[in-house]
Amino acid sequence: MQGSPRPRRRMSAETVLARLRADLAAQDYGPQDRLEPERLLAARFGCSRETLRAALATLEKEGLVWRHVGQGTFMGPRPAQEPLRAEILFELASAADLLSARLLIEPPIAAAAAAAAGPGERTALRRLATESGAAANFPAYERADAAFHGAIARATGNPLLVAVLDLLSAARGRARWQREHAATCRRIREREYAAQGGRMHAAIVDAIEAGDSQRAHRAMHDHLHTVRILMRQDSAPSPT
Repeated sequence: MQGSPRPRRRMSAETVLARLRADLAAQDYGPQDRLEPERLLAARFGCSRETLRAALATLEKEGLVWRHVGQGTFMGPRPAQEPLRAEILFELASAADLLSARLLIEPPIAAAAAAAAGPGERTALRRLATESGAAANFPAYERADAAFHGAIARATGNPLLVAVLDLLSAARGRARWQREHAATCRRIREREYAAQGGRMHAAIVDAIEAGDSQRAHRAMHDHLHTVRILMRQDSAPSPT
């Protein structure tokens, strides 16, 4: 009785990436030429489309190709008029980049919330500040912290500001930020870090409840600046 054929060995992402590089060089594509559809490339290399997309993502980060959803993959760097896809931005951005962006964006949002928040929003913010301060570990604190900052944006009543905070929150979900923030939280001790964050959150809520936009701006800036200082201490090289 003849045995069944052996299943084809799954090709590794590294092998697909190497073959893709060689194939692009052999095809002699010109700048901005469109590559074959993913289904054809995956069939030619004998890999899954998921593995192929991982290889294409690596080349996109290197600027060798760029992708446009619904239109395909193109050779060369992304044209200036084509914005980077959010997931590529998130991978390129460091924790320092994210905190710098938050320091520019979130204090004015807190100031706007102080001017616009109603009783319901203020009550929700107070509850979230308390929850963040009582978090027992890093995952619980990270969830409460993200919810708190998102609720401040919603308290402004401005959907564009909510969208901006949603984008920043998505960046916070990436592994790079999570690793660095978790390391800082563990160094200080998780409960102590959460309690410190909760106190800073409470100061922001105090200003919003008072309708004091300048104070809310300053409290949010102080909060994020403190987080940046703490995370810089963890990323600094050890003395020799």
